[in-house]
Amino acid sequence: MACFLVTTVGALASSAIDHSVPDDGQPQRVGLKQKLSWLVAMLWGGSLLLALEHIWHGEVVFSFPFLTAMGSPEDTAVMFREMATTGVGMLAMVLLAWGAMVLAVDRLPKLRAALVRS
Repeated sequence: MACFLVTTVGALASSAIDHSVPDDGQPQRVGLKQKLSWLVAMLWGGSLLLALEHIWHGEVVFSFPFLTAMGSPEDTAVMFREMATTGVGMLAMVLLAWGAMVLAVDRLPKLRAALVRS
């Protein structure tokens, strides 16, 4: 219903952080700015695809209140529950995937150096 709003808020927050972090200027190394740009792209891409899917299924409309779940208090309660479970879960999975990417990028040079030495 509105789970994509959680990832959209995450995308907005990560975009704000990304814009406030200066570029480290080291082209040989993957810096914080580059890593944050990955997170921003993952969150905005996922939010856009989820929003399109919700529009496709008629859960988001182009007239007030925009979310069909806002039509009644019972539906609104279900929507907030879905945002708290599914939306937060999706955001957590994206953050975990991003964390794994960052960890891999940070560990690869060390692993490569250890393999070359042996």
